Amino acid sequence: MAQLWGGRFTKETDQMVYEFNASIGFDKRLFHEDIEGSVAHVAMLAKQGILTEGERDKIWKGLSEIREEVDGGKLEIDETCEDIHSFVEAELIGRIGDTGKKLHTGRSRNDQVALDMRLYTRKHVARTDALLKELLQVILDVMEENTGTYMPGFTHLQKAQPTTLAHHYGAYFEMFRRDRQRMADIYERMNYCPLGAGALAGTTYPLDREYTASLLGFAGPTLNSMDSVSDRDYLIEFLAALSMVMMHLSRFSEEIIIWNSNEYQFVEIDDAYSTGSSIMPQKKNPDIAELVRGKTGRVYGALLSLLTTMKGIPLAYNKDMQEDKELSFDAMDTVEDCLTLFTGMLRTMKFRQERMAESAMNGFTNATDAADYLVGKGVPFRDAHGIIGRLVLYCVEKGSSIDKLSLEELKGISDKFEADIYAAVSLETCVEKRLTIGGPGPEAMKAVIEKHKAYLAEESMEDYRSGRLAESCGSESGCGQ
Repeated sequence: MAQLWGGRFTKETDQMVYEFNASIGFDKRLFHEDIEGSVAHVAMLAKQGILTEGERDKIWKGLSEIREEVDGGKLEIDETCEDIHSFVEAELIGRIGDTGKKLHTGRSRNDQVALDMRLYTRKHVARTDALLKELLQVILDVMEENTGTYMPGFTHLQKAQPTTLAHHYGAYFEMFRRDRQRMADIYERMNYCPLGAGALAGTTYPLDREYTASLLGFAGPTLNSMDSVSDRDYLIEFLAALSMVMMHLSRFSEEIIIWNSNEYQFVEIDDAYSTGSSIMPQKKNPDIAELVRGKTGRVYGALLSLLTTMKGIPLAYNKDMQEDKELSFDAMDTVEDCLTLFTGMLRTMKFRQERMAESAMNGFTNATDAADYLVGKGVPFRDAHGIIGRLVLYCVEKGSSIDKLSLEELKGISDKFEADIYAAVSLETCVEKRLTIGGPGPEAMKAVIEKHKAYLAEESMEDYRSGRLAESCGSESGCGQ
């Protein structure tokens, strides 16, 4: 069992204690980040004269070989090691001897794991941002093609006013755009390097933390060594943002599930994103939407777990903080999978436009516009509201809709109705006269769509530089040669 400690102890750790304490079963995910951080750390040690250039190059070569062999399947990560740091260091020492023992100079496992987790999380913040951008593009495509696709808008799950599919989808564009903004905020706030903080109080070695930070693509070093090794705010923020993403995906999924039902029949989900029933041959189930909705609680659980873990931890590092990884890894995977599958489902989904328009007409969604019509004829709004309420009641009793009543019937409710009422309560009029920005009118929607196009044309979050240093060091120093 490879360990980075042991001099203080006179007997072996109990096997069950060792296994309970070990983290390599899940922190092996941090392999590339551990190599990346070590390459930068060694570069800095050589720059500062703490290691010779020959020692640096020897360590670099060993790390490069380990990375390539693991990636190529020639070397398996040894899960009898305590953690991924132990595996890398033990493997390095086994290859290059005592020089490998100098890798850990001026570094603690505390700042090492803090760096690895921050690098890993930063990569997934950028990856989530990219997936959100892809989803936004699909939403925008639907918006652009459906500014004239009429459908009912709802409050309390009851038909309220007519709108368009473009307008409805536009609401989700705003949600996922805010999610991207949160990713950018998190990235900026977390982008500081904890390496060099040591166990909690820094080190006596003359480290150049600014140089290490720059090599790893950080804005700079963290400024308090105790906070550096005990901070998980960035991870909690990310899990909170991922929970928001899942909440938005879940709301959208719920609507698609409803729209896919026999009662609504607004959409046709592609066969590739549906499943059938083992006993009922007629069924075509919206399983992806249902699973996305179901997995939302899983991501919420990771956030609540880490908040609970961190709430009572004194400064600085405590072993409790090892619990930051498994559920966080699962949450990151879950959100990325959900975004990928949901985007694919949305991209291939078909809309039954006639059915949507028919539904909008059959739920008195034009009642507000009928009231506005009366206001235009000089009727005070409160009186107009009461007149239309009586009109709706009359329609319900007759099993009709406002636009299907004769002018004589309409005048029986109010003599203010004229023949132009029919144009005034048509779906086209109800939607197209709503021209204020943010509304469903075609001119308003066109302006919003152009703004969204410009937004998506902007550069994305900076590409994560994972592996760049490790891959490029060979060109200057012979690393990996």
